[in-house]
Amino acid sequence: MSTESPSSAAENREALLASARRLFAARGYHVALSAIARDAGVGQGSLYRHFPTRLDLALAIFEENFTVLERIAASDPGPGCFLRLWRRLIGFTVESTAFVETAVDARRQPVDYRGPERLVGLLSGPLARAQEAGLVDPALTVGDLMLLQRMVYGAIVTEVDPAAASAVAVRALELVDERLAWGED
Repeated sequence: MSTESPSSAAENREALLASARRLFAARGYHVALSAIARDAGVGQGSLYRHFPTRLDLALAIFEENFTVLERIAASDPGPGCFLRLWRRLIGFTVESTAFVETAVDARRQPVDYRGPERLVGLLSGPLARAQEAGLVDPALTVGDLMLLQRMVYGAIVTEVDPAAASAVAVRALELVDERLAWGED
């Protein structure tokens, strides 16, 4: 039986997600879930009611990321949308590396998660508009972008200095196409 009221349950969930983002970024994939609960100011029971597994926590973070990406895609029908969307996706890859690692580690478990398909759907239209406007290479495909994101992820997780993750991501993208790297928009 839950001891959380509906309003405190929502607040606790948000606190847990914020703490998870912060601690996974600072300490990596193996941060203790009890540390996340402590940091959020809630009991472990509350953490497990909201997120029974580490993977459930990662998927909740991905869902928040998708909400932001979908908002970007919906708010800008112009050709510049693709670069905003792409740069935010790579930003999430840098920020959420430990969550990606959780999902990679759990990929042999049967999980009904359609993130890659959703990402393809989000990128397809904006990519086509950006290509028509000459903002990105016309030969680039959504499959290429998915591969490139995985390549950036690989560069980030193999970087020994976590503080350099963002710079490593930018440099990896610059090696492929400077337009795909981010800077001040």
